[in-house]
Amino acid sequence: MSDRGYRRPRPLSPLREHLRDTFWFAPTMGFVCVFVLWLVATELDDAIVTLLQREEAYDELGELIAFSQDAKTIVTTISSAMMTFIGVVFSISLVAVQMASGQLTPRVVRIFVRSRISKLTLTVFLATFLFLLLVLSSYESESDPRRVVSVPLVQSLLILVMLGLSLLLFVVYVSATLRLMQVGPVVDRIARDSLRVLGRMPRGSRGEDGPGPETARVMHEGRAGVLRDVNTARLVRAARRQDVVLRLIPRIGDFVVPGTPVLAVHGGAVPPPHRLRYTVSVSVERTLHQDLAFGLRQLADIALRALSTSVNDPTTAVQCLDRIVQFLAAVAHLPLGAVHHRDRDGRVRLVQDGPEWEDLVDLAFEEIRWCVAGSPQVSRRLMAGLDDLLLLVPEDRKKSLVRHRALLVQTVERTVPVSADREFALLPDRQGIG
Repeated sequence: MSDRGYRRPRPLSPLREHLRDTFWFAPTMGFVCVFVLWLVATELDDAIVTLLQREEAYDELGELIAFSQDAKTIVTTISSAMMTFIGVVFSISLVAVQMASGQLTPRVVRIFVRSRISKLTLTVFLATFLFLLLVLSSYESESDPRRVVSVPLVQSLLILVMLGLSLLLFVVYVSATLRLMQVGPVVDRIARDSLRVLGRMPRGSRGEDGPGPETARVMHEGRAGVLRDVNTARLVRAARRQDVVLRLIPRIGDFVVPGTPVLAVHGGAVPPPHRLRYTVSVSVERTLHQDLAFGLRQLADIALRALSTSVNDPTTAVQCLDRIVQFLAAVAHLPLGAVHHRDRDGRVRLVQDGPEWEDLVDLAFEEIRWCVAGSPQVSRRLMAGLDDLLLLVPEDRKKSLVRHRALLVQTVERTVPVSADREFALLPDRQGIG
């Protein structure tokens, strides 16, 4: 039995990932924070005015009033243009995202949605606009230092700071958006996200005994959709209280419909419905949170679109193969397959099926291999990648790689009539054709 690399699931992990896939949470929290900041700044401004009036420092207070009036002119001008600026910036960004999704794959939109710099920029822009409106409401028409109640000095200084931060974020945001339109940064981001998922996921456990005879099943009662993730911590806790073992029937990424089984119960009765509530999350598309194969799916999609006759961009396919080989090399020696989640006492409570090594290899190479006819650059890179992986993987995992290498040779021999061209197309080259 091997539990090397096992990590106990964190209860708030699914919620955190779901919030990362939304675009409303960060601006909403920004509104709350900026409102609190405005209240604190207002109290400070009132305290400063009260202190100066108590000390009868009316000349200094008059200078502050003059400064605030000058700042009011700037705030009024900026507030009228801020929302227009926000609309123009994000309209251009949406056009860039649309172009990237058309050239690469629609799945790259999730990179924009999950981008921290995109959310931070939108949050700061909208928070600055709200703060501008709140500060405008703080200005008084009274200019007599003896009768004035509040002078928005601290608020005016905070406005200048937030405007400077907005300009800085604008430059960073434009740079990040332009990188989204480039193939290299996009496939690198997908590869890094996939490796990050690999690093935090529990590993498959080999040599485990089966969960025992199946005693009941739990049917899916929610909406139809892709199994996005499961709250493993909640399922383990429910199985422990019921003293049973639960087995997740569909894999992460499978499409489930109401009435189909989603959980199998081994060793007892079904846990109460309230304990299984919010344990299975179904959405309209896959995510990388718990889906180990989704990164390969995206890279394969980009490569297939690049190899289509309408695009005909083999260099992009080669870049995707670079990252595919990188990912497979990272999992070459890791245990894959079923994951056994344990409770605090070390007993298996949840069995979750995962992709095997052969599944990942087929996903990585099968569809691309079908499209290499007429593209020696891709066939050479694919041959080099298979040879590199054959040097890295253990003996029991070489069979699937050898099979794909043989099929690649057969594909080229069948589609390329000239012997010299076949030899050229099958020559391993990590750059394709330089």
